[in-house]
Order: sequence, then structure tokens, then C-alpha cells
Amino acid sequence: MSGIEEREPLITPALPANRSGYGTGENVMNPSARDAMSKFVVNNVAGESGRKLPQYIAGLAASGGALAAGTFLGWTAPTDKPLTEKGEYGFPISDEAFSWIGSISNLGAAVMCFPIGYMMKMIGRKWSMLSMVLPLVLGWLLIIFAENVAMMMVGRFFLGVGGGAFCVAAPTYTAEIAQPSIRGTLGTFFQLMVTVGILFVYAVGAGVDVQVLSIICGVIPLAFGVIFFFMPESPYYFVEKGRYSEASSSLKWLRGAQYDEAAEIEDLKQADEKVKAEAIPMLVAFRQKATIRALIISLGLMFFQQLSGINAVIFYNSAIFASANGGNEMSSASIIVGGIQVAATLLASAVVDKVGRRILLLVSDFMMAVSTILLAVYFQLKQDDPSKVDDLSWLAVLAVCLFIAMFSIGYGPVPWLMVGELFANNVKAFASPVAGVFNWLLAFLVTKIFTNLKDGMGEAGVFWLFSGISLLGTVFVFVMVPETKGKSLNDIQRLLAGEKLSTEQNGTEAREDERDPPMA
Repeated sequence: MSGIEEREPLITPALPANRSGYGTGENVMNPSARDAMSKFVVNNVAGESGRKLPQYIAGLAASGGALAAGTFLGWTAPTDKPLTEKGEYGFPISDEAFSWIGSISNLGAAVMCFPIGYMMKMIGRKWSMLSMVLPLVLGWLLIIFAENVAMMMVGRFFLGVGGGAFCVAAPTYTAEIAQPSIRGTLGTFFQLMVTVGILFVYAVGAGVDVQVLSIICGVIPLAFGVIFFFMPESPYYFVEKGRYSEASSSLKWLRGAQYDEAAEIEDLKQADEKVKAEAIPMLVAFRQKATIRALIISLGLMFFQQLSGINAVIFYNSAIFASANGGNEMSSASIIVGGIQVAATLLASAVVDKVGRRILLLVSDFMMAVSTILLAVYFQLKQDDPSKVDDLSWLAVLAVCLFIAMFSIGYGPVPWLMVGELFANNVKAFASPVAGVFNWLLAFLVTKIFTNLKDGMGEAGVFWLFSGISLLGTVFVFVMVPETKGKSLNDIQRLLAGEKLSTEQNGTEAREDERDPPMA
């Protein structure tokens, strides 16, 4: 899967401790009173005040949309054989038809990359996400009551529309409601919940038929809608629209009733004004050296992310295990794969700001190449003489698990993170969706042609191809991708433009990240 954030979230400035009018007066409290406060309250030494628990609640509520997206991404793995071989729905579904059912959701997601950005500006982040409940529910209803392949395809397309929109809107919302000290944690909720959704489908799909599984999945967006309805709108959206009293109410909800929001609202105003003042035409932006290089890197990362074969492995891992003689154990193997994906995503969120983006990408891509080489060798041996692999069925399962783990710690989340870092704020509005559309279209291509490639090249040939692409991706990262860890957005733009940054400048300016303005 791809996780997916095409719109750079708000970066709220961290305020100094002695800023007048900011905080709840905690700086004058005695130590014992301060220690008695909730663990979700941070004092002004960190430049923040206010409660954190409401922000966690709102962030988790928004990530319910990611859970819904994860269910449609994982749905094809446990439903492949029941639909194509067992005919559970009472009408024939060929492997070719199922490849369309599995892949067309990516087209729906690609269609929404640009419109959801405009929707968030027009009606707000909250109502944009709530409106996506409609296509998600409609999509599941079409699948639940499908009488032919066409109904299933239309249903999957609508699921892609809703899920793709969440991949843009939910990370934007969670970043805009969070204070800097917890923004990274809230930012990991989305990718984590996507993997939880995939694991959920694998686990439930192992015990129920396709229709019951689809009904259960259809309840998730409804539950999300009920819960998220009571969450506040992003304060930055209200500031964008000049609705300052509503922005104040939103911040009071998110930070606590005793929070003095005046200084934060003023900072949001200044950030909004700066972004609008720096706006430039799209054609001018794409003539800038830094933007051109950022686009090449972003599209390259998306290309190698999808052409590694990740969606083919996620969508068809049950078939892979079956081909590897997994037999009756293939459902439990899929659950194990889902669990590994969740654990590896948690690990990535913990280390990405410590070890850096570039090293994670290099290790991730190289090890994915090793994994697909193992799969290619296994299926080559099986093709030459099936008796050679009688005792090697574990090798394919191990290779798939390694592949999923390595993808999840690097090439899964990092390309989307870097899209937000590489583009200047005044070009993100049209550059980031380009990367998103490219990613989803590639995901469609890979999932659509995987079956055809397997039939034409054989299973071994397909995985030899994926391994070769991953090795090329490792070279691409080594040659083209800069390390962005610890650099301000301004430093990154200078780096992309060809300037050399001194160590002293990096150390001085690395702390500026949280003071860069949000995307308009």
C-alpha cells in the first residue's frame, strides 16, 4: 500500500516560553502543582501549553478514515479464491475480471487527488472527510449486493474515491490540529491505521465469506462518520476563511477550556498571509531548479515504490502462498503478513527522525530486492522440478514477510514524507497532487497487469523483474535522493538548488522546521 499524503500539513510555530498572552500561567505555578497536572499537559518551557488528550482523540477519530482505506486495500487478498474459484457470488469471475476488480480502486483514488484539495479549501477538512462516507458506503453496498462483475468494479471504484480522499485529508487534518510536540506521533496514526485495516480484513476474511466480510467493512465508514461528526474543524481552515471566533472555539476544544489561544491564532494568521504572499503560477514554479529536482526525486520514489511489486504482494499474497504450497495455512500466513506490516510501520515511525530518510530507503529497497530474488529462485526451482521445493515452502513465506517488513520501514512511508519536505510551500498545492496521481496510477498498473505478467513470464519471471527494479531503485536513492533529516524546509530548497550547506548552518537552522508556514 501506499500511504499517502499529497498535501503538506500545517506546521504550527513553536512559541517561546516568555511570549506574552500565551499559555495558562503554568510558568508561575509551584513544582508540586505542576506535577499534579495531567501528563497530557506540557509547560511553557517547551513553548506549549494546553491539554494533549483532546488532540489524540481527534487524531485517532480522523484516522478512522485510514482504517476504512486499509480495509479496501486488503480486501482482495482473502476474496480472490472464493470469488474466482468457488463462485461464492453465484456468477463467474475470471482471473482477468478479478484483476480489474482489484485494481480499479486505484483509479478512483487517483481521480480524487486534486478535487479533495479544493474541497478542503471550500468546505473544510472535517466536512470533506465526512462527505467521503457516502462513496465508501455506496461502494460497499454495490459489492455486498453485486449481481455481476460490473457492479463489483463500480463499487471498488467508489471505495477508491473515498479511500484516496482520506489519504490526503486525514494527514492534513491531524497535522493542523496538533501542537508541535505531538505532531509526529499523530502523523503516524494514518499509516498505522491503514496497516491495521489491512490486518483486520486478513483476520476477519479468514473466518467469514466474502459478503459477510464486505458487510463488516461497510460498517467501518459509518462508525467513522458518527464519531468524527463530534470532532472540531481544523483551526487553520477557520483562519484561512477569516472566521477567527470559530478558530478560537476549535483551539479551546483541542487544547482545553483554560488555554489562551490568542497567540496561536495570531501565528496562524501570519503563516496564512505568508503563504498567500508567496504564491506563484504553476508554470513559473516548474521552471525553478529546486522544483524540477524535487519533482524528479518525488516521481522517482513513487515509481520505485510501486514497481517494487508491493500492491501485487498485498492484493495477491494468498495466491502467492497457495502457489508456494502454503495449502490450508495461507489464510493464517496472510494474517502474519498483516501483523508484520503493522509492527514494521510502528518501527519506522520510531526511527525515521533518528536514522534519517535516505538510509531507510537504501536498506528498504535493497532488502526488498533480496526478498524478491528469494521468491524468484523459489518459483524457478518449482518450475524446473516441483520435487525440489517440497521442503522449501517456508522460503516463499519468509521472503514475503521480509518484503513486507522492509517495505513498511522505508519505501512505504518515507516517499510520502519526502514529498512534503522536498517541495517549497508555494508550489505544494499543485506539485504534491502530481506525485499522488502518479503513485495511484502506477498502483493501478501493477495490480492490473500482475496476473497478465504472471501468465506471460511465469511467477519466477515476475519476481526477477521486481528484484531488478528494486536494485535500480537502490541506485536511484544513492545517486539522487538527499538526506532531509534535521534540515529546515529552506535548507532543503537551497540544497535542491545546488547550494552547499555548512555544518554550522545546518545546526543553526535545523530547528526552523516547525516555523515554516503551512501550505495554502
